[in-house]
Amino acid sequence: MPTDLEQATGLERLEILGKMQGIDIFDMRPLPADRIGDELQCGCTGVPADSHHVRWLVVSKSRPYERCDECGSVYKMQYVGPPDDPHHHHHGYEEPKTMADYVKSDYWYR
Repeated sequence: MPTDLEQATGLERLEILGKMQGIDIFDMRPLPADRIGDELQCGCTGVPADSHHVRWLVVSKSRPYERCDECGSVYKMQYVGPPDDPHHHHHGYEEPKTMADYVKSDYWYR
């Protein structure tokens, strides 16, 4: 009966040969946490879990709360890092407008 090494081809064979030499060919280590910027994407699958398709939400330092429009779950970003990190800001980013931006001030409740 052939071994995994004898019958493997392509990338699988490369990975096995690498492991035999102590090399992690695909570098499967987790990404370091210090790479996280001031914006995160969250995937909501509903409550209870998997009750709807994944809805992707973006939370950021400037907008730390986001609500899933499908199930109503709320997600909060707790930013951990330097308060003014010059490497993680978006040039020219402008908050998206909502219908509230177009309502005449005459119609606002006072």
